[in-house]
Amino acid sequence: MNLNDRRQDYLVRYIEAFRAAFREMQQYLPSETLAICILPDHFHWVVVLPENDHDFSRRIQNLKINFTKRLPLSLYNPQAGQTGKRESGIWQSKFWEHAIRDERDLYNHIAYTYYNPVKHGYAKSVADWPFSSFHRDVSDGLFPIDWGGAVSEEIKNLYVERP
Repeated sequence: MNLNDRRQDYLVRYIEAFRAAFREMQQYLPSETLAICILPDHFHWVVVLPENDHDFSRRIQNLKINFTKRLPLSLYNPQAGQTGKRESGIWQSKFWEHAIRDERDLYNHIAYTYYNPVKHGYAKSVADWPFSSFHRDVSDGLFPIDWGGAVSEEIKNLYVERP
């Protein structure tokens, strides 16, 4: 999910607002977060929805609303065509979602999520980026702390295939 103005850093500048919005969304629309990484202008989220619940869009909509209402009004900048739709101009209206096909696809998406701050130049290593569930997964023994230092060409190629 991307900010409308990708030059902004609202997601990390207002990280506590994002965390509060995420907790609020989870309270009303629970799910299991397998991986999440919040960057200044976008975030990646690998999630398992409850059985018989396929409403990912409602969760994103709820999260966007909950975060936006916690921001200073001075940041709102609706673009032409958004004002009648009650949009703030904070978020892009579209987002990319993908249904995981198998264990390899799951691993690739988690790896993509965790490596994203390195790819964008925000961190030298995956462990250096503080706004990620990578640290939880290291504590749980799922990843070594130095994971991502030598990411395979296969993972790097994911960046060619996806925006």
